[in-house]
Amino acid sequence: MAYRLLVSSYTDAIYTISFNAEAGSVDLVSTTRVGHHPSWVTSHPDDASLVFTGLEQSEGVVLAVKFDDKGEGKVVGRVSSGGADPCSLLATKDELLVANYSTGSITTIPISSEQPYFLAKSSKTVSFTGSGPNADRQEAPHAHQVYLHPDTNELLVPDLGSDKVWRFTKGDDGSWSIRDHISYKAGDGPRHVALYDNYIFTALELSNSVAKHQLHSLPLSAAYVASAPTLSHPTPSPDMLVAEILIPPPNASYPTPYVYVSNRNDPSPEGDTIAIFTTDLELVAEVRTGLNHVRGMVFGGPDDKWLIAGGAIGGGITVFERVDGGKGLKKIASNPNVDRPTGFLWI
Repeated sequence: MAYRLLVSSYTDAIYTISFNAEAGSVDLVSTTRVGHHPSWVTSHPDDASLVFTGLEQSEGVVLAVKFDDKGEGKVVGRVSSGGADPCSLLATKDELLVANYSTGSITTIPISSEQPYFLAKSSKTVSFTGSGPNADRQEAPHAHQVYLHPDTNELLVPDLGSDKVWRFTKGDDGSWSIRDHISYKAGDGPRHVALYDNYIFTALELSNSVAKHQLHSLPLSAAYVASAPTLSHPTPSPDMLVAEILIPPPNASYPTPYVYVSNRNDPSPEGDTIAIFTTDLELVAEVRTGLNHVRGMVFGGPDDKWLIAGGAIGGGITVFERVDGGKGLKKIASNPNVDRPTGFLWI
């Protein structure tokens, strides 16, 4: 059976690929040109063929792209992202949540699964304040992800610039407002988060580490539990950077949860690593990917059996199968010719 995915990139295109586990193949199906650096893709929950992407540029743009049965896409809507360099998006039934990295803000845009898709030119933007000790990377706030808690509907926004994860709730008027924040060590640079069993796990880009906090219900604050380096042999190199963090929910095939973290820019000829931790942050494996600058990866397939990762600077796309109950990864397919992949979406 072949599965179809969309691939965001640091080019001007969103790619459609076909993955066939039995054949051990990853094939490029189509290329949809949309504009500068469509680095993130998210689909509408009521229509998987309706996809939203942000163009990472100084005047941020959000696009609605409609894909047909052949995987061919067409831009069907365009609005401002409300800031610069939209790097993470999440679609709900009635709004699109956007993290604008360079302006340190989030924007909410009313949407629909039917034309005209973007329901209003107006949107609401919340800007952050703060900075950190890293003069090159933390001169101002930098929103890096929008993550919606599946149970409480709380919005979590890692801010790399101010060493915080902002906690939002939605008011009766439908607007999001900051209720609290989680603080990290100065210079940690929170990038992405993942949740398991009411614990929040945070990939800290600038310290190459992962932190665990207990996420108490508001108005209580989160409580620090533990942290660990994402590399077994940490390096002082400023170019070695943690990127994505994922915790697939336990299921019948993989009953034990594990934390998967990608590390970018490893000088090894065997490529970057994916580190695998227990939820107590015990490192159980480091898997060489053969990829350079693993910025994005995603689980999918039956019981989240497969992990797809991409090298934004080299190596294209590789598909791994979870083995040993999830404590390991085995390479089963690859395509080195997909240019500068940054993220993935199963459709």
